[in-house]
Amino acid sequence: MSDLIETTTPEEMTPETRGPRLSRRSLLGGGAAVAAAGVLAACSSTKKAADTTAAKAADTTAAKAADTTAAKAADTTAAKAAAADTTAAAAAAETSAAAAGAGAAIKGTVTFGSNFSDAVPKQALADAIAGSGGDVKVNTVDHNTFQEQINTYLQGKPDDVFAWFAGYRMRFFASKGLAGDISDVWTGLPAGELADSFKGASTGDDGKQYFVPFYLYPWAVFYRKSLFAEKGYTVPTKWDDFKALCEKMKTDGLTPIAFGAKDSWTPMGTFDYLNMRLNGYDFHISLMAGKESWEDPKVKTVFEKWAEILPYHQDASLGRTWQEAAKAVRDKKAGMYVLGMFVGQQFQDAGGAIGDDYKDLDFFAFPEMDPAHGQDSVEAPIDGFMMAAKPANAEGAKGLLAYMASAKAQEAYLAKDPNNVAANSKASTAKYNSLQLKAVELIGAAKHISQFLDRDTRPDFASTVMGPAFQTFIKDPKGIDALLKSIEQQKKAIFV
Repeated sequence: MSDLIETTTPEEMTPETRGPRLSRRSLLGGGAAVAAAGVLAACSSTKKAADTTAAKAADTTAAKAADTTAAKAADTTAAKAAAADTTAAAAAAETSAAAAGAGAAIKGTVTFGSNFSDAVPKQALADAIAGSGGDVKVNTVDHNTFQEQINTYLQGKPDDVFAWFAGYRMRFFASKGLAGDISDVWTGLPAGELADSFKGASTGDDGKQYFVPFYLYPWAVFYRKSLFAEKGYTVPTKWDDFKALCEKMKTDGLTPIAFGAKDSWTPMGTFDYLNMRLNGYDFHISLMAGKESWEDPKVKTVFEKWAEILPYHQDASLGRTWQEAAKAVRDKKAGMYVLGMFVGQQFQDAGGAIGDDYKDLDFFAFPEMDPAHGQDSVEAPIDGFMMAAKPANAEGAKGLLAYMASAKAQEAYLAKDPNNVAANSKASTAKYNSLQLKAVELIGAAKHISQFLDRDTRPDFASTVMGPAFQTFIKDPKGIDALLKSIEQQKKAIFV
């Protein structure tokens, strides 16, 4: 039984407590808005200066005879004082921004609970933290173990800062009093670097911030360009074309779809896309909130469509990790893989460098299933960091979080693990590879952005009900009715 089972229940998620919906404009448009504001401010300042100069000239001509030495001296003193105040305020603001971006505020030793356990992200995180200039002790735990034991971890003696996820999962633990309020960290961040949508995804039900976003990445259908070129395959955009491609790959002796379901969360991405493509984003999010019945015919259709392509998946998937499944695509034994962009980690060499295999990796959006919804929704989870409710070093923890929100920290991470997109709008895209640039394009074109099933719903429901349910379905795709009845009964017991 998972450690995520709760003895008390937080408030049911509603559209009001979910925060702002993430859209392409709110997520990626922050930088443009800031730039426009800067131009307007500059124009306004120029006009005010001209108006002020003209007014002063008129005043001087009219009152020249009345000016006295004392008055001039007073004016000069006041002007100097105002100038000094302005200089001091500017210097203070500059120092504050520099401290937040460079990690200068990290005081004392900060402990860091990390789930960045695979080789590439582990080294990337180490590189990012090294740039903070702080004394940070990283405690790394296997990714899946970290997620499964997070509740016990947070109720024990957690590290000062820990890696976690935006959205409902963040709000869930914040509402339990298991995470620390970092609203003052957000107040001190340079304006415009993190879009309002990111702030919304970092905000708890009480309106306070508990999370700092680090990066995001899309889920899609990944494949090797050279394999498609060799076989003459065409990227499908519609469901029937996708199934036809699977059949052609099977005829060619390939496993059409790589699949590893040993970790129960991996099939969730496939379900999310099927549900959003068939029933739309709003229904999907409402289902995640416990507001729709799992016995609804719409949900049954999702599983029926999934069953249509299940025979094209790798056999024995329940005993295979996602990393092992990724190798099948890398070795050209499987044609496609529905996964997050972190799949690219398995295409980098032992030292994390990008070689020919990585450069050959590409992806396309999950195909359309209903024209009413098209391909308008993209699964793009946001990863980042939180602070323990009672950290041993709160000041140092907040300093580290401010640093991790900076462009500097995110650039350092992405230099080693280029399988994500930076959250900070000031982070340079000059070194983005083709996958990252395509990811920005895919996310930016989306009408709706989901977080992922285990982040858009209660964590106890995701881990104790849905994860095992998907594994049951994979084992026996003919028992859909009984499975959905069981899910609905458990949902009613959890979403009280």
